Amino acid sequence: MRWLLPLVFAIVLIGAWQLAVTGTKTNVVPGPWLVAKGLGQLWDRGLLVKYTLASLRRVAIGYAIAVALGIPLGLWMGRSAIVSAAANPLVQILRPISPIAWIPIAIVLFGIGEAAPIFLIALAGLLPIASAVAATVETVPPMYLQAARNFGLGEGAILRRVLFPAVLPQLLATLRTAMGVCWIVVVAAEMIAVDSGLGYLIIDSRNAGKRYDLVVAGMVMVGAVGLLLDLGFRLLERMKSVRWGYLRYR
Repeated sequence: MRWLLPLVFAIVLIGAWQLAVTGTKTNVVPGPWLVAKGLGQLWDRGLLVKYTLASLRRVAIGYAIAVALGIPLGLWMGRSAIVSAAANPLVQILRPISPIAWIPIAIVLFGIGEAAPIFLIALAGLLPIASAVAATVETVPPMYLQAARNFGLGEGAILRRVLFPAVLPQLLATLRTAMGVCWIVVVAAEMIAVDSGLGYLIIDSRNAGKRYDLVVAGMVMVGAVGLLLDLGFRLLERMKSVRWGYLRYR
C-alpha cells in the first residue's frame, strides 16, 4: 500500500491532465503523451542524461561547500555566546533573502559560467544550515556537556562524541530541507547563468521554437530527481544511529 497509493494517485492525476488537455483543445499545454515523446527525444539526442548530470554536479559542489561551512559555523555559534551575538544577526538578516535575488550580483562577481550557480547554491544552503545547527546545539542539555567534562573529555572530543551525535537527527532534517532549496536554486540559476542543465533546457525549449513539450519534460525531470534526492535523505534518517531522534520509524 505504501507504493500503491502514490502510484494510483499519480495515474489519476495524469488521466485528469490528459482529459483537461483534450477537453480544452489547447495547443499550448502539451498532454502527457507528448511530454513522454519529448523525454524520448531528449534521451535519443543524449541531452537528458547530460543536462541532468550537469545540474547534479553543480548542486553537489555548491551543497558540499554549504555543508562544509554551515555545520562548523552553526556549531561555533551554538557553543559560543560571543560568536552567536556577532554572527547570528547577520545570518538572520541574510537568510530570508531569496537566493534568486542574488543572481545579478553573482553574475557581476563571477560572470556567465559555472561559478555563479555554484555560488548561489552554496549561499542557499549555508545560511539555513548554520542557523538550524546553532539553534539545535543550544537545545542540548548542559548536563551532557558537564558529564563529558567530568570524564575528562576535551572540547574536540565533546564536539565529536557528544554534540554532533546529539544534533545529528535534527541535522539530517535540516540538510534534507537545504538540499531541496539548493535543487530549486540550481534550476533558476541555470536559466540565466549557464548553457547546460535542466534549468537551461526549460528556458531554451521555451525560447527556441516554443517547445512546451520539452519545457514540461524538463519540469518532470526536475521533480523526479528532487524526489530521488529526498528519498535518499529519508534512507539516512532510518539509520539505527539516528533513528532515536524521531518519534516514529519512517
